[in-house]
Amino acid sequence: MNKDWIKIYTTGVNYKAEILKGLLIENDIEAVILNKKDPSYGFGEVELYVSSDDVIKANHIITTQDQL
Repeated sequence: MNKDWIKIYTTGVNYKAEILKGLLIENDIEAVILNKKDPSYGFGEVELYVSSDDVIKANHIITTQDQL
């Protein structure tokens, strides 16, 4: 992951980040998930990152998805 990647979504639920990542990939946006959850206790967050060039488009897709 390059230093110009921007965090666009944070959740405590792994599958939500995976669904959004898949949606972004379907729309030709490369996305990376960074799992910061503690493996022993399961608390923490999962973060979704995209390239700084794709932030606006990715945020639009995520916002549209949340309205459904």
